[in-house]
Amino acid sequence: MTTMLPTMPVIPPVLSDELLKGFAVRAPAYDRENRFFSEDFEELRASGYLKLAIPQELGGAGYTLAEVACEQRRLAYRAPATALAINMHLYWTGVAADLYRAGDDSLEWLLKEAAGGAIFAAGHGEAGNDLPLMYSSARAERVEGGYHFTGHKIFGSLSPVWTWLGLHAMDTSDPEHPKVVHAFIRRDTAGYHIAETWDVMGMRATRSDDTVLRDVFVPDSQVVRVLPADWAGADAFVLNIFAWALLNFAHIYAGCAERAFDLTVQSVTKKTSVAMGGATMAHNPMVQHLVAEMALELETLLPHLERITDDWSSGVNHGSLWPSKIVAAKYRAVQGARRVLNLGLDVMGGSGAFRGTEFERLYRDVAMGGIHPANDALTHEIVGKTHLGLLGASPRWG
Repeated sequence: MTTMLPTMPVIPPVLSDELLKGFAVRAPAYDRENRFFSEDFEELRASGYLKLAIPQELGGAGYTLAEVACEQRRLAYRAPATALAINMHLYWTGVAADLYRAGDDSLEWLLKEAAGGAIFAAGHGEAGNDLPLMYSSARAERVEGGYHFTGHKIFGSLSPVWTWLGLHAMDTSDPEHPKVVHAFIRRDTAGYHIAETWDVMGMRATRSDDTVLRDVFVPDSQVVRVLPADWAGADAFVLNIFAWALLNFAHIYAGCAERAFDLTVQSVTKKTSVAMGGATMAHNPMVQHLVAEMALELETLLPHLERITDDWSSGVNHGSLWPSKIVAAKYRAVQGARRVLNLGLDVMGGSGAFRGTEFERLYRDVAMGGIHPANDALTHEIVGKTHLGLLGASPRWG
């Protein structure tokens, strides 16, 4: 029973039902063993999934953000961690594709590399940096021919397989005008190491290990942007990262909520009640109320999320409201998914709490949604300041 899956057709289909079932079968073991989704990854690569966002003339499928997000939701319905990890690669190719379609060829090389099989990951996460992309705790020191990068990155999904790592660091050589340097390093670059730190509550198959940089030389040819710090540096490149990363995150957590809803309905329509003379729990009025609350939550979060994603793909001009709309859609999806899972646990009771069940795994996976950017605090800051005309105003607080 998959009553809440997206109905918008995506042509051509990429992931068959057979592939999706295989992902679902492997997901519990990946989670239990905290193991990278190697088999899923190879099947996704072979299916052409990693090339979804690459323009057709450069060797890909030419999917828009809305079309990619629909596929990501289908994948997350069966294997959330697989979808989340592969999103790091998909959002880089999506950013590059949107810029390319807009006439900006600065990341055309990335699309060609990805079309040839290269894998892209993100090195943006940093402990203590509550305004990601706009600031950085990593240091970029200008040297002849490029920069030296030094810093400690966290949540580096796809750690075992990436070819290129996109990252950013601060150049504070002019303290009055700090710059954020955005660049990519190849896997064979000297001076960094991956620390295997990933052992967390949910989304375990992503292998989002730490990456430690020590005077890593990044040549100018691999520097893609040098931008002012804070929202003054939010150009099309940065805004595209927000859109492709956050809206796909949102669809992934929405897929989790859809799956939890279906599991809950399946459970109560099979489980009988002694007190109700052997009738199923579906006949209990309170169960009906809770299931209705779950459905009502999905009925509000899904149209909102789909509308914002479609607006981005259709080129709707929301102007300066775009940062607010992106983070609001992601926030709404995550909060809604959390409520659906909480309601579902109330309905399922003990059967949903046992370690290793699909519902229990989904519950832990969805709990991770709040720590993916933008978190609760940053979302409210962006939305509030946008509507008050203060986004990017200095000082940040006050």
